[in-house]
Amino acid sequence: MRRPLLALALSILLGGFAAAPVLAQDTPLHAPPHGQAQPPPRPWQSLDADQRAVLAPMQKDWDSLPPQRQQHMLEKAARWVKLPEAQREEIRQRITRWQQMSPAEREDARRNMRKFKDLTDEQREQLHAAFDRFRQLPPDQREALIQKWQKLSPAERQQSLHQLGPNSVLPPPPPSPDGR
Repeated sequence: MRRPLLALALSILLGGFAAAPVLAQDTPLHAPPHGQAQPPPRPWQSLDADQRAVLAPMQKDWDSLPPQRQQHMLEKAARWVKLPEAQREEIRQRITRWQQMSPAEREDARRNMRKFKDLTDEQREQLHAAFDRFRQLPPDQREALIQKWQKLSPAERQQSLHQLGPNSVLPPPPPSPDGR
């Protein structure tokens, strides 16, 4: 049970796929509900300043997106503009990373997101804890770990995942409040 979780954690943590699949321009959306017309295309120039600021990483592709995708992203942008600037900047960075991914990397990210959604609450908690421990590593250790992982071939990565224990890569979790 721990190895699939660890594999997922490593692929999420070390694979560099932090963008959510909702940001994918090539992720199909469901058709509009029966009897509802497809939204009209929204040219980039028709967006207001707040929408353009949040969606700036998508500017070059915006006019070629299907109207449903544009509408979906505009709905997201409506929520994003209400967020503090720091969170909006993080979203812009994620969109930029997503836009720079190859189709194979995007598919990997989508697959990881589906795996994450299939985890139990306990497994998600463990994954979040592992991610927090990873983020708490000194930057040089984090970078060394990422570089080591990226240098491995897919077969070597798979083999190393099978040999790892739950804390082989990341520091062990902190002791529980009862001292265990």
